[in-house]
Amino acid sequence: MIKKISQKDLHKFFKGKKIVITGHTGFKGSWLSLTLKNFGAQVYGYSLKTNTYPNNFSILNLKSKINTSYGDVRNKKLFFKFLNKVKPEVMFHLAAQSLVKESYVNPDNTFSTNVVGTLNVLEYARLSKNLRSVVIVTSDKCYKNKELKTGYSERDELGGDDPYSASKAAAENVFYAYEKSFFNKNKKLGIASARAGNVIGGGDWADNRIIPDCVKSIINKTKLEIRSPFSVRPWQHVMEPISGYIKLSMLLHKKPKKFSGSWNFGPSLTKTYNVKDVINIFLKEIKINKKIIIKKNISFKETINLKLKCNKARKNLNWNNVWNTYESIKNTSMWYKVYLEKNDIFDFTNKQIKEFFKKGI
Repeated sequence: MIKKISQKDLHKFFKGKKIVITGHTGFKGSWLSLTLKNFGAQVYGYSLKTNTYPNNFSILNLKSKINTSYGDVRNKKLFFKFLNKVKPEVMFHLAAQSLVKESYVNPDNTFSTNVVGTLNVLEYARLSKNLRSVVIVTSDKCYKNKELKTGYSERDELGGDDPYSASKAAAENVFYAYEKSFFNKNKKLGIASARAGNVIGGGDWADNRIIPDCVKSIINKTKLEIRSPFSVRPWQHVMEPISGYIKLSMLLHKKPKKFSGSWNFGPSLTKTYNVKDVINIFLKEIKINKKIIIKKNISFKETINLKLKCNKARKNLNWNNVWNTYESIKNTSMWYKVYLEKNDIFDFTNKQIKEFFKKGI
């Protein structure tokens, strides 16, 4: 049985290590960057400039705290130039076009970013002498949509009915080919793909996402319109999969062969929540009343049931959820409440990170 990793263990492992995070300016990337910085890592971020405001990276003023380089992971020459200069020991690949609706508008950008970007990371890993651990972050939507109420495991068929899901499935296939063709012979490099459920948390401002849409309607005093109110998703706080990525990276570093492969990170299946449930809990916790209007005539297909089976991670990594879904929604509402009241959001974010790791992961 893999033991729990304490905050002391995390400091010991990451202190002074050169870590590269692609997509560090994004929602999930910004939380991961700050977390690893707090554990003493030398964090180097590589990402496109943020094109929306507000955004978590700017709100937390992370540019002054994280070594930041701006660039496109599809540009192999510039990306490799950056990596060869840093010479990272651990890498987390999060750079992606991550919105389903956007993938219908710009499918070519979605496929090239999510597939070619992943290919360039894998190619660098294949040639690298310094890398010891790589975590490729994909998505729960990489699975072929069969509306399974029982959830998807790592052995289920990959696929995608929309450009975003298909691009993530394609990225997983590229990863699998590289793992079988090159990395299974490399005794010094551990490499894995991580498939996480729908994340919520403070600092998410993306368009067409449930919590950001809710917050924007509060700020702008507009109607709250939602689509697919009864769609079920594996909702979890952003720190849940991040803790999985971090623990996985440490175990890959220690025992590459044993922990390489694909891993699901999602909430418990004992209680599920649909879109309307999440909004109602969020509004209740933030203490704001809003009338919910359901959009009709949605122009693209959406999955009704999406759940992840995480037995593999729970058994083999001893990874478990710290906050259940209700607690995740509550902690998300607390973050936005602090932000809306113009209190010290950087300090509060650090407090949430510290609280999350209090009992180890």
